[in-house]
Amino acid sequence: MTVDHAARRARLAELLPAREVPALLVTSLVNVRYLTGLDSSNAAVLVRADGSALLATDNRYIGKTAGLDVEAVEAVDVTGRLAEPGAGIEAAHMTVATFNRLGEGLDGPLVPLGPVVELLRAVKDDDELALLRTACEITDQAFADVLGSIAPGVTERDLARLLERRMAELGADKPAFDSIVAAGENGAVPHHAPTDRELRAGDLVTMDFGARYRGYHADMTRTVCLGAPAGWQRDIYDLVAEAQRAGRHALAPGAVAKEVDAAARSVIEAAGHGPHFRHGLGHGVGLEIHEEPFLGPSRTGRLEDRVPITVEPGVYLPGQGGVRIEDTLVTREGGPELFTKTTKELLVL
Repeated sequence: MTVDHAARRARLAELLPAREVPALLVTSLVNVRYLTGLDSSNAAVLVRADGSALLATDNRYIGKTAGLDVEAVEAVDVTGRLAEPGAGIEAAHMTVATFNRLGEGLDGPLVPLGPVVELLRAVKDDDELALLRTACEITDQAFADVLGSIAPGVTERDLARLLERRMAELGADKPAFDSIVAAGENGAVPHHAPTDRELRAGDLVTMDFGARYRGYHADMTRTVCLGAPAGWQRDIYDLVAEAQRAGRHALAPGAVAKEVDAAARSVIEAAGHGPHFRHGLGHGVGLEIHEEPFLGPSRTGRLEDRVPITVEPGVYLPGQGGVRIEDTLVTREGGPELFTKTTKELLVL
C-alpha cells in the first residue's frame, strides 16, 4: 500500500489559516505517523500553512526517514528543534512543562489548539478501510474458531488468551487492546479485566476484543450464554440487540453524534434500564482503538462519510451480569457498511 502522506499534510495545511497559526507542531506520535509514515517513540513534525513540513527524530529512527516524502532532521529534543513563534501546538498531547520550556526560548507565543489532525484522521481513504476491513475479518474468524472452546471450567483468562492467540495465527500484528472476557456477575463491569474465574453453566459471557492489522484496530463485542438462558438473561439480551439495531440504523453522514447515541439509549431507557447503560454508544477506530468521533449524550459533532465507528450499547445489572453487543461499521451514503459480521443472535453453547 502506497500512502500519499504529502496529500495528508496538504489537507492539514489548508486548515491552519482558519485557526490563525502559520504552522502546527505535531507531537502526537500517532499523528506523526499519519502525516509522515514514521512509526517511532520519539518524533515530531512541523507542518506549515504554505504546505512545507519538517520532521525531527533521534538517531534511533533517522535511518527510517530515508524513504519518506518529507524533509527530516536528527535531534534529541525534537520539539525544541521544530518549535517556531506563533505555531499551534496539540494541547492534548503536550505537557505544561514542555509548553513552558519551549515558550521561554521563543520570540513569540505558541498557540494551544484542540484536535486538528484527529479530525482529518476520522475520515478514512480506501487503503485505510481495506486494512481495517482485514482487521475485522481476523476478529470475526477468531471468534468463530474459539466458540467450540467456550465451556464450563475454562477461565476468563484462558478464553482471552485463546482469542488473542488465534488472532495472531490469522495474521494480526497483536491484539487491538487488552481483551475483555467477563463471565456471570463479572459481566456487570463494562471493562472487567479477565481473571481465573471459571465459566459456569448458566453464565452470560461477554467478550470484547479485536485484532490490530498493520496499525489499524478492530473492535467487536459478543455475549453468549452457557446453557439455556434464564428469562432475565433473554430479556436484557433482546433489549440490547434492539438498541444496537437502532444505533446502527441511525449512523449516517450528517447525523449528530448525540442523536445517534439517543437512538439506542432511548430504547434501553424506555425499558427502565437507563441507569444500567453507563457509557457512550461508541467511538471511532483507526490508528487508535479510541479516536474521533465519539458517540455520547453530550457529543455535538456531526458524522461525515467514510468514518469507521463502533456501536456498542450494553445493560449491566450489578451482582447478576450483563450484555454488550458491539460492531465496527463505516458511515456511508445509503446506509452504514458493517465490518464485523459475526451473528448477533444469542448463541447458546
